[in-house]
Amino acid sequence: MIKQIVLGLLLGGAFGYVLHKVQATDPNKIVGFLRLTDMHLAKVILFAIGFSSLLLFIGLAIGLIPPTHIHVKPSYIGVIVGGAIFGIGFGLGGYCPGTTIAAWGAGRRDSIFMVLGGLVGAWVFVLSYGWLKAHMPWLFEPVVEINGTAAVALAETGNPKYPAIIDGVPGIVVAGIIAVIFMAAAWLMPDRIRKID
Repeated sequence: MIKQIVLGLLLGGAFGYVLHKVQATDPNKIVGFLRLTDMHLAKVILFAIGFSSLLLFIGLAIGLIPPTHIHVKPSYIGVIVGGAIFGIGFGLGGYCPGTTIAAWGAGRRDSIFMVLGGLVGAWVFVLSYGWLKAHMPWLFEPVVEINGTAAVALAETGNPKYPAIIDGVPGIVVAGIIAVIFMAAAWLMPDRIRKID
């Protein structure tokens, strides 16, 4: 247990450091990315998703990462609604949960309001969960369901708990295609799509 806590702190600290170095703790950079006037973070995010996906599935393919370590969250309509609410807060505040904590660690005092807002939002959701489930059951309908489970993977992960949407295709193939597309997009993307107002 202590080893897991220490490892979590080390990995979390390293992740926060990287977020700070790529300027993801600067709300002006995040708002510039969302307004399409500064694509630096978009390039970083696309490259990171492509590269890490490829590394993950190479690790799975060569047996370095056990398939049982893969955990897929169920996809429900409420996740899309929650994502829209999250996006609005992301655009208004200039932070997401990860960047907020990293910005707080970097000494940005404005990030404390996002931390408090996130905690209040989580508290309100916990209090309203029963009401939402009773009065808005459509939020809990699966987006995709295979064999009675909403926790599905795009391609085969090797973990039989999670059926694949693209059946019979190894995850390394799909991850490789996604990795090439995302990393190429990051490399070819212009520095800005819109002119600064």
